Amino acid sequence: MNFKRSTTSMALALLALSLISVTSIQQDAFAQSMGMTITATAAKGSDTISVSGQTASKVTDVTFRVTSPSGNNVVGIGQVSPDENGNFAKEFRVGPTWTENGFYKITAMQSVGSNSLYTMSVHVEVKNGMTAKTSVTNSNMETGIFKPVNNNTIERGLEIEAEALIGSTEIVITGTTDRVSQDVTLTVTAPNGNKVSVAQVSPSINGDFAKTIVTGGPLWKQDGFYTVTAKQFESEDYTKSIQVDIKEGVVVPEFGTIAVMILAVAIISIIAVSAKSRLSIMPRY
Repeated sequence: MNFKRSTTSMALALLALSLISVTSIQQDAFAQSMGMTITATAAKGSDTISVSGQTASKVTDVTFRVTSPSGNNVVGIGQVSPDENGNFAKEFRVGPTWTENGFYKITAMQSVGSNSLYTMSVHVEVKNGMTAKTSVTNSNMETGIFKPVNNNTIERGLEIEAEALIGSTEIVITGTTDRVSQDVTLTVTAPNGNKVSVAQVSPSINGDFAKTIVTGGPLWKQDGFYTVTAKQFESEDYTKSIQVDIKEGVVVPEFGTIAVMILAVAIISIIAVSAKSRLSIMPRY
């Protein structure tokens, strides 16, 4: 009888242990669906890059690989274990193997056996052995208490827009970039290829920038589309252009579909009113 009770107790203990193990595995599987986020920061003129992040998988080490701008050389490697909250951090020093100028790619990876779990990358600019001012984040966390980080909407690159009122002599150029350490050069080129304006603007800490360009004068005599080019680095990702139609030194309206419809309705209304007016003044017999 005692033997039966002992056997029953052991079976219950094993069952409880199995349930705990299954629950733990299920929780970890659910957590793994949440993703990883990493952030790289560096001060201007520093030789240190700080990488921090958070992962939903707390039981797997995070490995790092730093590759040169050309992608031909691995200049740094590392490995850390996340803490109980999934947080991790790692520092990289710019060393003698960092001989290229440009954007170094820092990749954080987690794997289970031979299967890749998460892979996140960010880029840090290094020039002459010194870092540019950097704060860039990449994330794929989408569930639970985590949300995707959107300050890296364009992980590498620059975008611009042009705003102007019809008949105005001012063009407002707005844009955003993920690199705040370098000024943006704005160049305006006339339809004949001549440069009519050159200006520089410094991005804010968030990467936003804006500049007002004044049209008119002897350099703006040619009618047609003027090209505004924003350039930050010798790269297609950081060189963007937009066109503005100029006539007699002022902005020409661009008639879209709605504008054409409004114009057509206005013309029809004028014709209808004119026809009615002529009918009303005709003599009656």
